[in-house]
Amino acid sequence: MSESPVIAQKGPYAVAVEAGKTYWWCACGRSKTQPFCDGSHKGTPFTPMQYEATVSDTVYFCGCKHTAKPPLCDGSHKKL
Repeated sequence: MSESPVIAQKGPYAVAVEAGKTYWWCACGRSKTQPFCDGSHKGTPFTPMQYEATVSDTVYFCGCKHTAKPPLCDGSHKKL
């Protein structure tokens, strides 16, 4: 059985992103700096996912780590 990510929260993280900046979304759920990676995935099968903002806007990053459209929320938390 493969390891499942930790559910950081059952809902998205609304983040104001800036155009041209790169963000690293935590895929393991262990980061203390949610929704972003702090290196806590070391020793797990998870790796962070790069997100490059093309426009300055509010983005909803997945908090449950079960989205089918990483790194963004797709409502999967409603089924957990």
